[in-house]
Order: sequence, then structure tokens, then C-alpha cells
Amino acid sequence: MVTVEVDVHGVERRLNAGLLTCPDCGGRLGPWGHARARSVRERDGVVRVRPRRARCSVCLITHVLLPVSCLLRRADTVEVIGAALAAKAAGAGHRSIAHEFRRAPATVRGWLRRFASRLEVVRAFFTVLAVRVESDPVVPGPGENAWSDAIAAISSVRKAIWRRFEPREIVGEVTLWRSACAATSGRLLSPRWSARIAVR
Repeated sequence: MVTVEVDVHGVERRLNAGLLTCPDCGGRLGPWGHARARSVRERDGVVRVRPRRARCSVCLITHVLLPVSCLLRRADTVEVIGAALAAKAAGAGHRSIAHEFRRAPATVRGWLRRFASRLEVVRAFFTVLAVRVESDPVVPGPGENAWSDAIAAISSVRKAIWRRFEPREIVGEVTLWRSACAATSGRLLSPRWSARIAVR
């Protein structure tokens, strides 16, 4: 799977121009149909997403091009899930978050439990990534708890991206949670996600 921008036409242009590379071997990706369409919930509404599929010209492996607004196998956008994680870091419980976002308590509890199981991994991964993006990043100090430390580390990457890629037109709008999604290839809450990339 490859994380790409939300703009479908931009993805199509880059794919047809051979500007997308295979994450496995570095070969050129080309068009290869579409993945299954699905509905993804935003804060107030639903958006229909049909990700492009691409095939590597070298290793012949196919990849789904997942928009940076979506996490792998999640029915809500990364902005919704991220806001729930930030609310937890600020001290909210899963029931109050579920009520605020109009989601099932079990759904929110699932997000929070998965993220809680990897707080230190997330903090370390994003701290290392911030140093790789910017030569002299502002690394956050210890916060009130492990939750706030993890969110601060994600925020440090977003800030490093903004400082490195001036003007904004180069990378477009980089939100906190879209940067987290892009950095983890949509796997922030995936059981198979690991932080191996941070130590390569």
C-alpha cells in the first residue's frame, strides 16, 4: 500500500507520468485498476472513496494508493480518529469522546486501546522522523503523560515538514493527522504497523 494525496486527479497525473515509485523495490508504478469503493465517515458526513490500484513495472507487485485522509481498514477519516486520540490525551474518556463524535463507544474504545498499546513506539518513531525531516528540529520535552508525549511527537513532525518545505505550495496543506497517516503509510492503528522505518 502507498499513501497518496487526496486529489484523485493529481494522483492519476502522477501515476500516468511514472512519478510514483514502488515501496518494495523503487520501480515505477503504473495504473492497474481500482480497489473496492468504500464509504468513510468524516466529522459531519460521509465521503465515498475508491482508491486507485497500481502495479510496479519491475517487481510486478500491485499496491493500493490510499488517500492520506484514510487509515488502513478504518471507517472514519484520520482527522476524526486523530481528534479522538487528542481528546484522550487531554483527559477525556472514551464515552464522552464517543458522545461528542457521535460514534459507538466500542469503536472509540478500540481506537484508544490500539493507540495506547503503542504510545512509546509512536513517540520514538515520530521523534526520530522529525530529526530526519529537519536538521535541527524542536524536539518536545516530556509532557504530562505518555499520551501527550506521543501527540507532541507527531506534532513535531508536522512542524518540521512545514519549516522544511516552504512555501506551502510544495507539499500543500499538511494537517497534524494527515502527516501521521502519511508517515505510517495509513497504518497508525494497524496491528501490523511497526516502527522499523524509523531505525533504517
